[in-house]
Amino acid sequence: MFLKWIKFENFRIYDSATIEFSDGLNFIVGGNGQGKTSVLESIYMYCTTKSFRTSSDSELVRFNCDSYSFDGQILDTVNHNLRIFYSLNEGKKTYFKDSKPVHRATEIIGKFPVVLLTPDDHSITAGYSLERRKFVDSVISQSSEMYLKHLLDYNKTLRQRADLLSKIRETGSRELIDQLDAWTEKLVQTGVELISYRRKFINELDPFIKKSYSLISNKKEAPSIYYKTISDDQTDLSRFFLAKLNSLQKAEIAKGANLAGPHKDDFVFFINGKELKTYGSQGQHKTFQVSLRFAQFFYLKEKLGKNPFFLLDDVFGELDTERSVAISDFLREIGQAFITLTDFSNFKFLKRSENDRLISVDKGSFCYG
Repeated sequence: MFLKWIKFENFRIYDSATIEFSDGLNFIVGGNGQGKTSVLESIYMYCTTKSFRTSSDSELVRFNCDSYSFDGQILDTVNHNLRIFYSLNEGKKTYFKDSKPVHRATEIIGKFPVVLLTPDDHSITAGYSLERRKFVDSVISQSSEMYLKHLLDYNKTLRQRADLLSKIRETGSRELIDQLDAWTEKLVQTGVELISYRRKFINELDPFIKKSYSLISNKKEAPSIYYKTISDDQTDLSRFFLAKLNSLQKAEIAKGANLAGPHKDDFVFFINGKELKTYGSQGQHKTFQVSLRFAQFFYLKEKLGKNPFFLLDDVFGELDTERSVAISDFLREIGQAFITLTDFSNFKFLKRSENDRLISVDKGSFCYG
């Protein structure tokens, strides 16, 4: 899979600009606010339909303009022409694949797999469980359309069941409590499916994490992950989950909220048997974050039979030289990647081949070096 070019029109800082990419490493270099990350943002939107920086498309429109668009071409088994257009007046974004509008994100997710590493990944290892669930859900969703369907069904059931719990709290209606039983069964059914997929995923991801971490840390440390869910017992999870919800019914009604299920899961990271979040150094956190993304890359590559796009946004400034050199060497196994830097001269350890491209960005304009 190879992104050939992108043409911007009124996107972020860009007025009208076209950028062509190498099928190797693309180093995108420029000062802060010059448009480096916007390039990664556009690629990410091709792969997921959404920005990783904002939930508001209006923020992506160039100042004093009423729309944005960017066109591009991805070579997969065939050439795909992609276009994303947003009208500020209509408040509407349209994704076009080969001149045909795409109506649902599920039609795109997994078609052009992507891996994104940014300084914000710190929240995965050091933040709340929500961030770790988002990481796991995003990876599995790209590799399994069925998992994405189960996840959307589960989240819809959560919302509807929470609304019902709130109504029961307000009215005390016996009839509504009878309805709750049906939604509880639905929550159990879809929840067990998610847990099953997540367990399998963690088992399959584990060797990729160990390999990545070993190469980056020079075999000095051993990582592991524990999947913390409603029960470690896999023999009759549905029965256990249902019993748990029944025991919590009064508390759920009192709070008007779903108190148990895979939306409460966590993934606990360890280094040499010690919990990373509690005992890990800054370097260990960063190494684990990078290892997760490389593991994600090779996991998706194995599952989908194609190289995901690999996006790295200003990550080398937070790493020591030893780890940076190891990552630089590892990138040679990736294929096409997009790496933003503030100043290439500060990262001489990043080896360039003849196939790589240095792209300098200055106030929304490009030049190649």
